[in-house]
Amino acid sequence: MTFPSAIDLKTETILTAAWAGFAAYGFRKTSMDDIARRAGMSRPAVYLHFKNKEAIFRALVARYYQETEAGIRIALLQEVGLAEKLNQAFAAHGGDSMEEMMSSAHGMELFEATMSVAGDMIEEGEERLCGLYFTWLQEAASKGELRLSGAPEEMARLFCVCLKGVKHNSSSFAQYQAGVAGYARLCAQALGPR
Repeated sequence: MTFPSAIDLKTETILTAAWAGFAAYGFRKTSMDDIARRAGMSRPAVYLHFKNKEAIFRALVARYYQETEAGIRIALLQEVGLAEKLNQAFAAHGGDSMEEMMSSAHGMELFEATMSVAGDMIEEGEERLCGLYFTWLQEAASKGELRLSGAPEEMARLFCVCLKGVKHNSSSFAQYQAGVAGYARLCAQALGPR
């Protein structure tokens, strides 16, 4: 599966409206009428772009992984200290929507909907993110910028698994940010050059 790369203006308007509706009312209670109203469009016009709200939700997941992948790539190229580089990459891993999701009264429902509606996309997206970390770890270690205590594949997977753990065990966005920053510092200490 590949994620679409270009989103037209009407599609973007629908996605923005849908995300606002999902954050405000949850996935189950947000209807296509709600989305159309928020987008300033008729319901039939929304149906020209998406067959249902599940398709809209999947498009939001695709956009999340596109933006997240770009953010991680940029962060790992920064000329900053290792802890700051990892903090930026790990913060990008959460994406821009993390604060809205964690602040929403329907955040847990949105997490659950993501898995039930777009589980296949999440699996592929997480593999791509792990691949970014793997490539970076491998290249940085070969340049002597890092010391690896395990295989780069294992380290990359550990990054992704631990970041999920931070997300699922944080009760607020502030706690999530603190957990990400702490995990970045811990990884930087373990991976710092010899």
